[in-house]
Amino acid sequence: MYSLILCGLILLLGGVGFWLLDPNVPTIADGLWLAFTTAATVGYGDLVPSTHASRMFSVIVVLLGLAVLSLATASLAAIFVEKDVEEGDELRMEHALMHEIRHLREEVRQLRQAVEAQKAERS
Repeated sequence: MYSLILCGLILLLGGVGFWLLDPNVPTIADGLWLAFTTAATVGYGDLVPSTHASRMFSVIVVLLGLAVLSLATASLAAIFVEKDVEEGDELRMEHALMHEIRHLREEVRQLRQAVEAQKAERS
């Protein structure tokens, strides 16, 4: 939820920033559209930054947008994946992992004994 709020906040600030910095962005709605297409790196070309200040601002929007949109996408994907995994599945996976760890510890113990036995034979 926080990532979606952060994403919306960055897009809102980006839209207002483009509206204030670029004379070719006549409305806040156009600024929001430009902020979204810039942050998502879509760049349809219907609105483009036309001043040096708005172009520098677009670099910031791209960098922040890539990070935050990626975070929001990952968060949404995690929500869907979480719903697919039931609590019983988690417990079964945990038990299987613990069993495997115990098995690996036993194997390491046996390997140590074999190495110690070979050291003793060489001496």
